[in-house]
Amino acid sequence: MLRQILIQTPVYVWAILAFLVYRGMVASKDRLVNYPSVFIIPAVMLVLGLQSITRGFGLETLAGAAWLAGALIGAGLAYTFTGPITVDRAAGVVMQRGSWLPLTLMMAIFCCKYAVAVTVAIQPALSGEPRFAVPVCLAFGLFNGIFLGRLMRTVAAWMMSSTIARYAA
Repeated sequence: MLRQILIQTPVYVWAILAFLVYRGMVASKDRLVNYPSVFIIPAVMLVLGLQSITRGFGLETLAGAAWLAGALIGAGLAYTFTGPITVDRAAGVVMQRGSWLPLTLMMAIFCCKYAVAVTVAIQPALSGEPRFAVPVCLAFGLFNGIFLGRLMRTVAAWMMSSTIARYAA
């Protein structure tokens, strides 16, 4: 059965996995990043998460509400617990500290999406079952929220550096 699942997995899924692993490895090292680039991974992960929820469960359902609740909780936690962020607004860069958290989150999201897709392909009725849909969507929301909270923290640091620079001049 596992062999059949792997064979029937579209090739683009493996390309997405390779991209996520690559980006996760890059994120494990300290680096200077152009400010617009900090939006890429959170945006990709948000699109993937919303796509899963919309296609599999619907945004206007209890599952959609669970996703939103998870996203709010995850964003709040990440915003609160993300350490200081160094920005150089004049150079247009953000110093991103190396961390394995992005790779861990991306792999968790990928594995959850893959497992849910396989499960729903085998048992389509589960997508309408709240005992399945709500926890899945809550988990996706938490993952997406963590990316968004880290992004919000970076944007806040960027905006604060602009404010400080204006008042210092």
